[in-house]
Amino acid sequence: MTTTAPDLAKLRELDDGTRRAWTAYQERLRDLYGEEYEQAETESWTELQAELRRLERQRALLIASN
Repeated sequence: MTTTAPDLAKLRELDDGTRRAWTAYQERLRDLYGEEYEQAETESWTELQAELRRLERQRALLIASN
């Protein structure tokens, strides 16, 4: 199986999306402490996991289409 240049570009975009998702998660929690952190972390973790699943589905579809 050969991966084409557009596929490689799309995989790089998906990798960038993963990095952006983790960065957003970290930034949402920066400078928070105690109960404020706990509440924000729960919501942020849920959002992060949803985005990571979405990106993984896209990655799997791209790989399966080759």
